[in-house]
Amino acid sequence: MIRGSRIIAAILLAAALTGTARSEDKPLHIILGFPPGASSDIVTRLVADKMHASLARTVLVENKPGAGGILANMLVKNAPADGSTVLMTPLATMVAYPFSYQKLGYDPFKDYAPVAHVAAFQLALGVGANVPAKTLADYVALAKQGGNYGNFASAATGSLPHFFGLMFAHTAGLTLVHVPYKGTANVIEALYSGEIPAAVLPIADLGTLAQAGKGRILASSGATRSPDFPDVPTFKESGYDIEGSAWYALFAPSGTPKDAVEKLARAAVDAVHAPDIQQKLKTLGLEPTGYGPDKLAAILKADYDKWGPVIRASGFHAD
Repeated sequence: MIRGSRIIAAILLAAALTGTARSEDKPLHIILGFPPGASSDIVTRLVADKMHASLARTVLVENKPGAGGILANMLVKNAPADGSTVLMTPLATMVAYPFSYQKLGYDPFKDYAPVAHVAAFQLALGVGANVPAKTLADYVALAKQGGNYGNFASAATGSLPHFFGLMFAHTAGLTLVHVPYKGTANVIEALYSGEIPAAVLPIADLGTLAQAGKGRILASSGATRSPDFPDVPTFKESGYDIEGSAWYALFAPSGTPKDAVEKLARAAVDAVHAPDIQQKLKTLGLEPTGYGPDKLAAILKADYDKWGPVIRASGFHAD
């Protein structure tokens, strides 16, 4: 009887080990809710290449654009929780969408396991060359006059720059009107032409405006100055106690075994810390981070608590 029990235990152990091996032999699918060529796609493929090498495993990047990233989130939520599928996503789908969509279909805390925080990027407020504001204080004075100076643009309604602009307006005691454009390129063109006086965008995008002499960056959203734009003060340095960096991060379906999550996290963190990847991310205007599951979970919760009241107060609903 004892011998029979040992045989059964050995069979069960072998089955468990075989199941694990089969799971790790599967290709790793990194699902991204945005099209090829976008900055998020470039980031994902840089990290995927390094993870392929360190895991000795096929890593496939699958672009699944749709509904601003929601389609990809849903696909990963419903994927097998076996370590074969992860989501690469910007902050918005996990932090902004739960407050701006009444019927979202997923919960950022219940439906996903944090894997790795990959990179962060600062936002900034910039003005066109025809706006007579050299500092953020100058811009606030102009905006208080109303008229066109009271308008600011972002690349999309419901985006993080949209809500950061509202946060700034509230802190500065301003009434700013948000003017949404379809994409960053259109916002930059509107600033060039003087169609819109100010915009909130990723700081790297506004950098092209400033470097061309077609405008100025007045303040950045980070806790410290952007290393790429050291002459641009933060909002806090300018007298407004706000900050808010956006980010890219990896998440697995909820229920993915802890050891599988940790293995994926180590591979992703090592990828971000590789000197060549760090340099490439910085070229994209990103700040390489490389944080593991626990720190990503803390960042997600802190940002969720920070942005929720701002989005609720705006009254904005995407659906």
